[in-house]
Amino acid sequence: MTDQAFPATELRSVLIVGGGISGLAAAYELRNSGLRCTLIEAADRLGGVIRTDRVEGCLVEGGPDSFIAQKPWALELIRELGLGDEVIGSNDADRKTYILRKGRLIPLPDGIQFLAPTKILPVVRSPLLSLKTKAAMALEWFRRPRANQGDRSVADFVKDHYGDEANEYLAQPMLAGVYGGAPEQLSVGSVLPRFVELERRYGSLSRALFHARWKNRSAKPAGSLFLTLRGGMQRLTDRLAEEIRGSVEVVQGEGVSVARKGQGFTLEMADGGALEGERIIIATPAWQAAQLLRQSDPQLAELLDSIPYGSSVTGALIYRRPEFQRALDGFGFLVPRAEGRLLSACTWVNTKFNDRAPDDKPLLRAFIAGEKAESMLSSSDESLEKAIGADLQQIMGFSAPPIAARFSRWERSMAQYTVGHAEKVRAIEGRLQRLPGLYLSGNGYDGIGVPDCIRRSRAAVRDILKPHSPAAPAVAADGSRLR
Repeated sequence: MTDQAFPATELRSVLIVGGGISGLAAAYELRNSGLRCTLIEAADRLGGVIRTDRVEGCLVEGGPDSFIAQKPWALELIRELGLGDEVIGSNDADRKTYILRKGRLIPLPDGIQFLAPTKILPVVRSPLLSLKTKAAMALEWFRRPRANQGDRSVADFVKDHYGDEANEYLAQPMLAGVYGGAPEQLSVGSVLPRFVELERRYGSLSRALFHARWKNRSAKPAGSLFLTLRGGMQRLTDRLAEEIRGSVEVVQGEGVSVARKGQGFTLEMADGGALEGERIIIATPAWQAAQLLRQSDPQLAELLDSIPYGSSVTGALIYRRPEFQRALDGFGFLVPRAEGRLLSACTWVNTKFNDRAPDDKPLLRAFIAGEKAESMLSSSDESLEKAIGADLQQIMGFSAPPIAARFSRWERSMAQYTVGHAEKVRAIEGRLQRLPGLYLSGNGYDGIGVPDCIRRSRAAVRDILKPHSPAAPAVAADGSRLR
């Protein structure tokens, strides 16, 4: 696209703050626009929390190991980048998830969709839930729609439908692996909007999901639930970095504040320098965006700072057969907080995806979230290996020591969509209208996964490249505002 596309504004330059997947997706969208684009990243590498390593012949993911196939935006970008033939799906025929209960790994009953049963007999037969909870699930079938109850916590929502035990042994462990937060704080409207809509229309979640399953009984299977790249998730960020080379200037440095300058913006740098752009995309966690905007708009900064973030620690532990005797007959397990363990979850990588580890080297990917992760961020690799290894041995019932391990610590990386989050985002959008040309991207607003971050960034750039009134709010393709 040439400069002639912008006769009304004389647009020439764009700054992108943050070189994770959000910033890279924005830079990729701008690469052939004819604009002067500068990407600023404080770390010594691009990619953010996406990081892939090779250890003992195993492919180890430090951050996300895949993305949800149902959200198309990551796969669309991957295909544009020429990586479509490298996409692989999870081995869903072997998909079995265990829940730890009283020291035992119990399979999640077949037909459970997050927290709602869609099959009767598997739930009845399962030892995971008590008779009281099973009775509550049966009675929930007859629930009718009620008046709008406003935003509630996930815990209140789940307890209302199925009781305390369903919250503790279904909702809490499942959410911990995604958000790392407690269901008592998380917003059901922002975290589980589909379930809220089903409740509004049908009253009963179980009845709604059962009918949907029956209606689609003859439909062709949708394919794998999770997708990734054969060479790891870093293949995506590495290819994006290759694609922008030569057309986007990459600056390694830390921005400290954003100020309005005429119709554009100035980014003050920690080294005393400054960068200027007529548009700016801040593709960082919301709390970092708050730091950048504190001087130019204290109210906006306060709103951004009010979005809490949790930390996480991931550990990849590699074992060797025949010393490791435990069968990996599923995707892994979840650990409810009620069990009092260090771990929140563990993925059995050999089963979930092909070509991640040799058959004779079981690869366990452990995950710690929330306050426990906070307490482990400063721990040495040796301490983490000892603590995580002991938890794995006790839970899974084996005694073999790992032959290698790799750990990643992600401080304040997981956005927490707490009760009232949607209202908070609307307030942020209102403040952004006072700063036309400023865009926010990242996982803090309307989706925390890789596809959501890609969608938001690309929509922001497309809005920048589209002539519109400076006073009008920028709107993404899905109807959400971007500034």
